[in-house]
Amino acid sequence: MSTFPKPAEDELGELEPDLREVPEPGAVTVIIPTFNESANVRELLHRITESVPSRLPCEVVFVDDSTDDTPQVIASAAQDCPFPVSVIHRDRPDGGLGGAVVEGLRAAGSDWVVVMDADLQHPPSLVPELVATGESTGADLVVASRYTPGGSRAGLAGGYRIAVSRAATWLTKGLFPRSLRGISDPMSGFFAMRRSAVTASALQPLGYKILLELAVRCRPRVIAEVPFVFQDRFAGESKSTAREGWRFLRHLVELRTAAPVARLLVFGLIGLTGFVPNLLGLYALTSAGLHYLPAEILANQLGVAWNFLLLEVLLFRSRRGHRHWLDRSLRFAALANADLVLRIPLIALLVGVWGMAVLPATALALLLTFVLRFAATEALVYSRRRRRR
Repeated sequence: MSTFPKPAEDELGELEPDLREVPEPGAVTVIIPTFNESANVRELLHRITESVPSRLPCEVVFVDDSTDDTPQVIASAAQDCPFPVSVIHRDRPDGGLGGAVVEGLRAAGSDWVVVMDADLQHPPSLVPELVATGESTGADLVVASRYTPGGSRAGLAGGYRIAVSRAATWLTKGLFPRSLRGISDPMSGFFAMRRSAVTASALQPLGYKILLELAVRCRPRVIAEVPFVFQDRFAGESKSTAREGWRFLRHLVELRTAAPVARLLVFGLIGLTGFVPNLLGLYALTSAGLHYLPAEILANQLGVAWNFLLLEVLLFRSRRGHRHWLDRSLRFAALANADLVLRIPLIALLVGVWGMAVLPATALALLLTFVLRFAATEALVYSRRRRRR
C-alpha cells in the first residue's frame, strides 16, 4: 500500500488508538473510494474546487483499488487544487469499498468526514450543506437521501436498477428497523459523519454498503437527512454487479447475526433444513435394501454435510480463515454425531432418575443438546486457533 503525501505518524487520533491523526487541515475530509475512475477524477476535483473551499475548508483523500492509471491521474490533477489531496493505493482491496472508507478514516484529519463516490453521481456542491446540517442539528450522521422530499433517484439507469435499489432498501429497513430509524435511504453512498461517533474497531465492512455498516454497528445517536438528486454517471461503467449483490446479501446476514441470540436462531433454522437431505438419504438407502440402522447413520452424515455447507456460506463465512476447512469439517462432524450419543443417555437420565415423561424429556434433551452444539460449534470449530509461542 502506498500513500502520498505521507500523513504525520506521531500523534494518536481521538477516534481509536490505532488511527493516526494529522494536523487539522480544514473543517472536512472528503473520502473518495476509487476503482478505475481515471476518466472522472479531473472533473470531480474541478467541481469540488468550485463548490467546497469557498464555503468550507477541506482536504480530499482518495482510497484507490484501481488496476489502471487512476493514481497517476489524481496526482496530476491535484497540482491545480487549492486544498490538500492525497492518495492511498491499496494493493489488496480488503473489504471492498467499505474497507476503503475505513482506510480513509485512518488518514482523515478533520472532525467531519464526508464519503462520496468518484463517478459524479453525488454532487460535490452538497458537501458543505451536509456538514452545516450536522452542526446545526447536532447530528453524528447526515445522510444524503434520494427518498426525502426534494430528492430523486433520476441517475439510476433503467427499471431493473430502480427495482433492485428499492427492494434492497425495503429489505434492510425490515431487517434493522431500530438501527435504521430516521434513515430513508440506507443504500446511499453519500453521507457525512463525525469521526468521534465512529468506532473503527467495530467495523467489519464487506462490499459497497458502508452506510449500513456504520448505522448498525456504531449506532449514531442523532441522524439527519438532506435531499439530493442522484446524477447520471459522468464517465466509465457502474461497479454494481451480480457479485456485489451477493456480497451485499452476505453482509446483511453477518450484520443480522452479530448478536449471539440471532446466531443461535439462524443456527437452529439451518439445522432444521438438514432434515431434508437426511430423510431423502434414508429413503434412498432403505429402498436399496440397506438395513435401517446403518442407513440412518449414513443418512445422518448427509444432513451433517448439508448443515456444514450452509454454516460455511451463511453464518460463519467471516470466520472460515481461523482454521483449515478440513479441520473445521472434521470437528463439526464429530460434534454433530456426538449429539446423538449424548441425547440418548440424557433422555434416560431425565426419565429414569427425574421421573419425566418420555415426550417432554425428549424435547428438553433436544433443546439442551442443540444449545450445547451451538456453543461448541462457535468455540471449537470457528474460533481462532491459539498460536504456539
